[in-house]
Amino acid sequence: MTTTPDAASAARSALTALPGFTTGDALASAVIAAAAPRRMAEYDRRAHAALRAVLGRDIGRRPGRYLRYMTEIVGVLDAVRVHDPEWTARDVDLALFWLGGQKEGA
Repeated sequence: MTTTPDAASAARSALTALPGFTTGDALASAVIAAAAPRRMAEYDRRAHAALRAVLGRDIGRRPGRYLRYMTEIVGVLDAVRVHDPEWTARDVDLALFWLGGQKEGA
């Protein structure tokens, strides 16, 4: 079976040929997550910021970012599922979204 990050990367690459999907990962990841909501996560700048600020993980901005993002999501998901096996990749990205959207001092 293909790993989740590899499947995410392949899906992202497949979407590149479509108008509007050449650059950026937000829209493409929304389509990918809609197709596989329990397995895939949506990329967002706030979730990216939370990975860096809260978890100390920097995935950078160079090509292949969605693969690196999903690798981090799966790592967090594995840790969270020890406590709650019902969590999905989408739950993780939503938690990161909210953490990354917080203003300093809030």
